[in-house]
Amino acid sequence: MKKTRRIFALLLTLAMSLSLLTGCGGGSDPAAEDGGETSGSNELTVYTAFPEAEVAYYFNAFEEATGIHVNSLRLSAGEMLTRVAAEKDNPQASLMFGGSTDNYIAASNQGLLEAYQSPELSNTPENYLDPDGVWNPIYVGAIAFACNKDWFADKGYDYPTSWDDLLDPKYQDMIIMAHPATSGTAYTVLATLIQLKGEDAVWDYLAELNKNMSQYTKSGSAAPNGVALGEAAIALTFSHDGLQPTTEGYPIELSFPTDGTGYEVGAMALIKGGPADEQENAKKFIDFMCSAEGQNLYAENNSFRVPTNTEATVADGLVTLDSVAVIDYDAVWAAEHKDEFVAQFEANIASSENLE
Repeated sequence: MKKTRRIFALLLTLAMSLSLLTGCGGGSDPAAEDGGETSGSNELTVYTAFPEAEVAYYFNAFEEATGIHVNSLRLSAGEMLTRVAAEKDNPQASLMFGGSTDNYIAASNQGLLEAYQSPELSNTPENYLDPDGVWNPIYVGAIAFACNKDWFADKGYDYPTSWDDLLDPKYQDMIIMAHPATSGTAYTVLATLIQLKGEDAVWDYLAELNKNMSQYTKSGSAAPNGVALGEAAIALTFSHDGLQPTTEGYPIELSFPTDGTGYEVGAMALIKGGPADEQENAKKFIDFMCSAEGQNLYAENNSFRVPTNTEATVADGLVTLDSVAVIDYDAVWAAEHKDEFVAQFEANIASSENLE
């Protein structure tokens, strides 16, 4: 089953990549004139950090509502930022979609994003908004321990409830997380631990934690899949990604560290200098995903994401930030120090070479 799922994921990613290349090649029919203005295209090119199956739901709903077709390429959040930076002089996509604000703050600081604020943000709490008016918040989620219920029941263990619990030798080779060099999820874990334990003590902690790691993955959403398949017992991941495998019947339950956990505000933004004929379409998509209509899709799709639009539906049983011990996570500070901390992780804890 593991092999089948990986082959399916590979084929799906290949199909989406071919769709992106086709979309970037031009040749689309221009949209009809509206009030003397033309959109120039009936397509939209997007880099996204959402899981493939989930993001297709949003793109299909947007196309049904507007007639605009989305060509997309799925990347981890770290890869998405790297690609946009590499294409700075010749952007091939119009939007970054999904992933935490750490990456968007870093992208904004590098001059990679175009400022745009959706009018739909009028229903979004101020503490989620970008004070610089560049990126748009679309969901929130806390870092959790995603635990394989069957493994813990078989061992007779309680779920871990603190970061120090993860250092217990009984978890040797049974913890999985992504690598902070490629994953926004993993960098949020790293930045959370630095803010909790301090810039000096955290590396000793991570060296001990590394003894219990089964592997580091490229994508944050891949870690809970490893727990679902029994390759590990605990994934360090966002709550929404941790619960996603349960929609297919996998035995995962969440535990949250009572000594404090970080969280993300998921975002989206215009890529500076993106295809000119897609700019109005890109703004329409941002407006759609900031609206209650767009964020209602989280509950419809069983994505377990908490909407930022207060008018959107919050699914029953969803883990909201006020129900766990979140820290005062400093996303701006995290973004400013990302290169430094990732380099230290590479040098002192684990390399990002040969990730799966």
